[in-house]
Amino acid sequence: MADFSASDVKALRERTGAGMMDCKRALEESGGDEEKALEILRVKGQAGAQKRAGRAASEGVVQSYIHANGKIGALVEVDCETDFVARNGDFQEFARQVALHVAAARPEYVSEDEVPEERRQTELRIFEEQAQDKPENVRPKVAEGRLNKWLDEVVLLRQAHVNQDRYDGQTIEQLLGDLAASVKENVVIRRFDRFEVGEE
Repeated sequence: MADFSASDVKALRERTGAGMMDCKRALEESGGDEEKALEILRVKGQAGAQKRAGRAASEGVVQSYIHANGKIGALVEVDCETDFVARNGDFQEFARQVALHVAAARPEYVSEDEVPEERRQTELRIFEEQAQDKPENVRPKVAEGRLNKWLDEVVLLRQAHVNQDRYDGQTIEQLLGDLAASVKENVVIRRFDRFEVGEE
């Protein structure tokens, strides 16, 4: 029998938002190790989130962030399946943090799917040109590597959150996955807009 108490189960539940029985099973599976149990729940939660990905996300919130100088701001729409989750504090905080990130990091697209193929090909051609000074056999890899780096700069989901200390280098996509696992609903960043005084 694993060595843990009812208060350990309660603490894990408060930490993760997972059901009591799920927390109990995770603690049993991990031999009472809270960190391992947390990992087990995250893995199971991510798997559950993938199953939910096809479900309609027709509720949600629009959150804003305005920089202290009043010259930069962002609006973000984050959607979920139910109004109950849309009112959840963690869900709203996630949307706020995405708005802050958008204001600071200047992404151009939410996901890689939104990047027009024409733009991707144009960038790839530029990177291939820039790789002409490299040996012929490595040029395609160099260009592909630079294209991936460029996608990291322009695609919101691929970007590490600007608050590195708070989020430990996690990408917006990883944070989104964690939230979806926690609230047990499909969560989607629908769109965003960034504003800066003097910019079109």
